[in-house]
Amino acid sequence: MTRVAFIGLGHMGMPMARTLLKAGHALTVYDLSAPAVAALVEAGAAPAASPAAAARTAATVVTMLPAGPQVRAVYLGPEGVLAAAPPGTLVIDCSTIDVATARAVSAAAADAGLEMVDAPVSGGVAGAAAASLTFMVGGSDGGFARARPLLAAMGKAVIHAGAAGAGQAAKICNNMLLGISMIGTCEAFVLAERLGLAPDKLFEIAAQASGQCWSLTAYCPVPGPVPASPANRDYAPGFTAAMMLKDLTLAQGGGAPTPLGAAAAALYGQFVEGGGGDTDFSGIITMLRRRGAP
Repeated sequence: MTRVAFIGLGHMGMPMARTLLKAGHALTVYDLSAPAVAALVEAGAAPAASPAAAARTAATVVTMLPAGPQVRAVYLGPEGVLAAAPPGTLVIDCSTIDVATARAVSAAAADAGLEMVDAPVSGGVAGAAAASLTFMVGGSDGGFARARPLLAAMGKAVIHAGAAGAGQAAKICNNMLLGISMIGTCEAFVLAERLGLAPDKLFEIAAQASGQCWSLTAYCPVPGPVPASPANRDYAPGFTAAMMLKDLTLAQGGGAPTPLGAAAAALYGQFVEGGGGDTDFSGIITMLRRRGAP
């Protein structure tokens, strides 16, 4: 097993790092949160004082960070990964960020003699904990081949999307589709309630009819039909509404006409501004219910 530096121990990074520890990898970890680092040290990881310190002795660096500015800082800063990682180091960024940043950092990594791939994920916190994530990977064929075994330890699917930045493009497109379909699913349940149709009956019918989609059958936004969905836990997040808004905003910068994507971004913006940012993105049904309620 290899020495892996893992940088970013938030809601997603923490369970991903734990999975690598369980798989037998030697882990060095860094995060701004001292309690997060301490939790991984207790599980068997070694702490690092900076991204550079984490990368200095690692064969592979994995990052899971909130957004593009943090990725640029962690990689390009004076105490960043590129300042310290030895030539030939494999670098995997699992953050969801804008395509331009992914390509810029990848080019800088290549100039430093490193092999970098962008590998954003789908599956949320539950998928990270269960090692059942889907990785969408952008980078060279060689980089993908090197990254695949490590990513496969954390996920059920590892797909090469294309050159640098293609993983981010795939993630943005996928999550725009997800945001749109979740709103449509929520609207259908709210309409059913107004028309006097029981939600379990709508689920039973739509799950076997042309309205079937992942937002309905795997992540149903009403309690009951899908026991594992956040709706059964008062919308405790698997994937927060704030993160969905971030991804929908990224999609709006892609240069394509996406009227439904724009409408979804506007609705999630209202939900987040109204205090729903830390709840699961399926919790937007609560806002839709309030609209026009008698």
